[in-house]
Amino acid sequence: MNKRGRLVVLSAPSGGGKSTVIKEILKRHPDFIYSVSSTTRPKRNYEVEGFHYYFLTRAEFEQGITENRFIEFEEVHGDLYGTDRRMIEKALNEGKNILLDLDVNGGDWISHQYPGTILIFLYPPSIEELRERLRRRGADDETTIEKRLSRYPMEKAKGDRYPHHIVNENLEDTIERVLEIIDKS
Repeated sequence: MNKRGRLVVLSAPSGGGKSTVIKEILKRHPDFIYSVSSTTRPKRNYEVEGFHYYFLTRAEFEQGITENRFIEFEEVHGDLYGTDRRMIEKALNEGKNILLDLDVNGGDWISHQYPGTILIFLYPPSIEELRERLRRRGADDETTIEKRLSRYPMEKAKGDRYPHHIVNENLEDTIERVLEIIDKS
């Protein structure tokens, strides 16, 4: 019988570096898996179905809510995001450690349902740097960037309650710190 796996939630504001940190951790730890979320958000040019997200219509997502398909779901910037219950349970039962890229509300939901979840909040070095990261990403217009930044005070306040915090200024340092937290938890 396999030892049950663990959940590791990385939360940060949009542009905070969650996806980049997770991608680098998976390169170093192919034994970890990444939980691909479902979303109603439109697919960006570079995104791949089933790799970045499962892209659903709002009706499909709402049907999933009705069927209790999601462990957690949240409406963020007008789009729905959620974590598939079956995938999580299957991987945990196989003894796999799962990395999740979630907003702070999703992290709260997961940690209540799965005690022992490792919660890590990534802070940007500054709000100005966060704005620049969003601009460099090139995925959003200025109005959308400002909308994303408007959530930062709420995200920061909830992130402050996470047990682990990292200022994501240097990618290599951030990755090492995340791995250190996982190893010690």
